[in-house]
Amino acid sequence: MKKLMLTAVAAIFAAGAAHAADKVTLQLKWVTQAQFAGYYVAKDKGFYEEEGLDVEILPGGPDIAPPQVIAGGGADVIVEWMPAALAAREKGLPLVNIAQPFTSSGMMLTCRKDTGITSPADFKGKTLGVWFFGNEFPFLSWMAQLGLPTEGGDDGVTVLKQGFNVDPILNKQADCVSTMTYNEYWQIIDAGISPDDLIVFKYEEQGVATLEDGLYVLEQNLADPAFEDKMVRFVRASMKGWKYAEANPDEAAGIVLENDATGAQTEEHQKRMMGEVAKLTAGSTGALDPAAYERTVKSLLSGGSDPVISKAPEGAWTHAISDKAL
Repeated sequence: MKKLMLTAVAAIFAAGAAHAADKVTLQLKWVTQAQFAGYYVAKDKGFYEEEGLDVEILPGGPDIAPPQVIAGGGADVIVEWMPAALAAREKGLPLVNIAQPFTSSGMMLTCRKDTGITSPADFKGKTLGVWFFGNEFPFLSWMAQLGLPTEGGDDGVTVLKQGFNVDPILNKQADCVSTMTYNEYWQIIDAGISPDDLIVFKYEEQGVATLEDGLYVLEQNLADPAFEDKMVRFVRASMKGWKYAEANPDEAAGIVLENDATGAQTEEHQKRMMGEVAKLTAGSTGALDPAAYERTVKSLLSGGSDPVISKAPEGAWTHAISDKAL
């Protein structure tokens, strides 16, 4: 009887501990894939649980804008690219970057060599595929710096609103398309086009790279000590997940696949993606590099007559969370 009572008491305490876990909802920028492996690994390996957190990870998609989700109360923290976050902040949504797992940009413009394009100077008169929904900002800043209008014509470029695929380059509807080093570029290769028949322009190498896949929260929530503490634990566990994913890429890819409810992802694709994503998070502690932030802001301000943002933002990032977490 005594043993049964002790077991019952232990069960009550366990239930209480589970109930006491702080809920955190994370909205991803895109669908479940290795681009977000660190978060899935942190959940799978119990890193969030160790920090007393119950984390729900919400996949994104073509019809999901993370800033809108957090503005509507559907998430505590979102994964977003800095250009979109800063543009949203200027429009009145006070997003703040609390951590930056990605130190490098994976953004590229991939072109067919048979178009005659050998350098950005050859973009004139060409049709370029561009993602929108906030992803167009780095491209528009780049074109402004090159002095290329985006309304078409012989002296400018024609912008094709690209779906989240590479069909325009496969069908020769566009001379170049937007790709990521870890995803769409490989879709072109898998479709049968040889790397020798392509030329790629990495935003990082063109000096127009902007920060991608940062963690953002609403500014007013940071005034709540309980929320701040929750985010400190969340960032600490998330970065532990990212470092584990970097060190164990195949296992991380497998964890991502286990969380893909759509069944659309393949093992080969996710392993390859994880290998490329690890290059972008390598060396990151999770703390935002102020110099990289300033470079991003400078790029976004250099948009000619229609810049992405009209002035340098204030209060758009903080080290308060990452300093305590790391």
